[in-house]
Amino acid sequence: MSDVTMDDHPKGDRAPGDEHIESEEPGEGYAGYLVGLGLAVLLTMVSFFVAGTSLVWGPSIPIAIAVLAVAQMGVHLVFFLHITSGPDSTNNVMALAFGVLIVFLLIGGSLYIMTHMDQNMLPMDQIMQMQR
Repeated sequence: MSDVTMDDHPKGDRAPGDEHIESEEPGEGYAGYLVGLGLAVLLTMVSFFVAGTSLVWGPSIPIAIAVLAVAQMGVHLVFFLHITSGPDSTNNVMALAFGVLIVFLLIGGSLYIMTHMDQNMLPMDQIMQMQR
């Protein structure tokens, strides 16, 4: 049995979830979670403000909300899911990319089926004749 503790391992040798709370990287530890929470709450409040005020030009509201939503996703990825560009998060990035691919395939396939559904259905007069 080895007497090596987690403190003796370099950062790359730790399993995900074994990070120390005193970590200095952004998005890790209690301070990182609190910063992420603060940013998430701020972005949410700004989104509600943009949607409910007349200070923002009307046609730009959906674009502003979309930009704030992308920023919110970035905050969640970095501060809560710890997805960074470092070498330690390669598996996390691959898992995220695979999940995004699956979601796009499901949404794209559903949209394709829904838009082409009328081509595969019988005309209404034939459906009415079948009901008689």
